[in-house]
Amino acid sequence: MLTRADQPAGRGQKLQASPVKRRALQAGVPVLQPRTLRDPEVQGQIAAVNADAIIVAAYGLILPTEVLRAARFGCINIHASLLPRWRGAAPIQRAIEAGDRTSGITIMQMDEGLDTGPMLSARALPIGPQESAASLHDRLAELGAAMIVEALEALQAGTLKPVAQPAQGVTYAAKITKSETMLDWGLPADRLADKVRAFDPFPGTQLRMARIAEPIKLWRARALARPSAGAQPGTVLQASDDGLLVACGQGVLSLLELQKPGGRRLALADFLRGFAIQAGERFLSPPGPAAGGPPG
Repeated sequence: MLTRADQPAGRGQKLQASPVKRRALQAGVPVLQPRTLRDPEVQGQIAAVNADAIIVAAYGLILPTEVLRAARFGCINIHASLLPRWRGAAPIQRAIEAGDRTSGITIMQMDEGLDTGPMLSARALPIGPQESAASLHDRLAELGAAMIVEALEALQAGTLKPVAQPAQGVTYAAKITKSETMLDWGLPADRLADKVRAFDPFPGTQLRMARIAEPIKLWRARALARPSAGAQPGTVLQASDDGLLVACGQGVLSLLELQKPGGRRLALADFLRGFAIQAGERFLSPPGPAAGGPPG
């Protein structure tokens, strides 16, 4: 089994094995963690397995031609979108951020491009109106696991027919950067609410105030279709247990779950007991013009 190198995690930033590596070791499956797949020695190790197919799920490294051709049926990817929409690194987050109401799984034959290979099967899954990236990820993982088993059975039986991706409808799910996490209050409230859902559990969205150095993290919010009474975007309209309401470019955002620096995620009432916010205060927007939307 191939998996990425152990990554630093937690406050101590100690190297930790991924869940798939831990499960493989428990099952006695050999694990290979190369830093690159362009090393001829690594490519030789992969070819020596003489696999019928190489199954790829959220691996995160580009597969060179030598690896793509190392198995009899090549490399088959479980991709968390309905291709050609949301090719790339963050399809789950970008779909939610864009306000999509449908996601899904595409089983695809990999080629040298970025998620450009022919589709072997696809199945749609609705995105709930309050669904986070965490919950959608888990539902898609379950669907993808069932679909890859079906695809391998069909592949062995010779009944799986590749279909080229449509030329229309291509969008790219760029990797999320830290610079995107600060909310821009000039945007409509519904777009900000979608972003909060999309960035939960990683990397989270940030709220900044002039009076504190470290950002507050926002984990849950809801857009309200009510006027902001001409208040400047980012202005706190109400701050009580009944609601923390902030004016946006259009509408109002109700903040529901927050985390102060060094603290933990808290429901609004508990958060305000430890971090007072007053009506009339303002959350800052990032410098520059409002973002035009998610990549794609």
